Amino acid sequence: MSSTNKTSIKARLKDYLLITFASSIYGLATALLVDPNNIAPGGITGLAIVLNRIVPIGTGMWFLFMNIPILIVAIWKFGIRFTISTIYATAVISLTTDFFSTYLSAFYINDIILGVTIGSALSAVAMGIIFKSHATSGGTDVIIKILRLKYPHIKTGMLYIMTDVIVLIIAGIVFQDITAALYSFISVMVTSSVLDLVLYGRDGAKLIYIISDHPDIITARLLDELDIGATHVFAQGAYSGEKKKVIMCAIKKRLSPMAEDIVREEDPNAFMIVTSASEIFGEGYKSYFDERM
Repeated sequence: MSSTNKTSIKARLKDYLLITFASSIYGLATALLVDPNNIAPGGITGLAIVLNRIVPIGTGMWFLFMNIPILIVAIWKFGIRFTISTIYATAVISLTTDFFSTYLSAFYINDIILGVTIGSALSAVAMGIIFKSHATSGGTDVIIKILRLKYPHIKTGMLYIMTDVIVLIIAGIVFQDITAALYSFISVMVTSSVLDLVLYGRDGAKLIYIISDHPDIITARLLDELDIGATHVFAQGAYSGEKKKVIMCAIKKRLSPMAEDIVREEDPNAFMIVTSASEIFGEGYKSYFDERM
């Protein structure tokens, strides 16, 4: 076995160990902090908590059941190679959520403030580790990607808001408690903020320059898979005199690791500069005029 293959296997093993650890933390936070306090933090997890109040078979079991058709479609649309780690993370989250709910019920923390803050923060940290290990927790991420294929005129951020709002409305109806629904909304905000902080620090966005021998393939994947814009800047090497297309794109923080993965897969020898962009004005970002009103 070559040294490159050994390195690749070690890297994947490390990824799966981190996914196992983070998914277990996610399950622990859901079982002991979020679920007992009737918090539905958006997405599939929130919907699983709500459905478990109607048919009590376990929040983790509901999480798994709802993800099965989503993951099947993900395999069909995006291939097993890019879905297998997400399948694993989903299974571990499901199993650990119900395990902790059953065997650590004596340690339930019945405090909605702690559930919203500590529970949501722990979930976000766990999700951040999962994302950094080249996986996702399934559910909403896959749904949004599929919806974008059918409704490309609707922006990704709007679809996330719509799905979370639907879950929050359902939670308010099932719990018959508007306070619980409002706390669930706060949970969504806490999770989003902490996840951004874990993944990308305090930077607002990323500006990426890519110099590659395969610019058209990389650009096509960035446009199709990440739903971002890109610009070709025509440049000429100072020493070689060779003319090249330089890909320039401003990108949301959470998408930066995925963009880097695309470049790495298509051209391991590509020259890539990733820098922080503190402010970006224009479509998909901030309005210049609104910021100064």
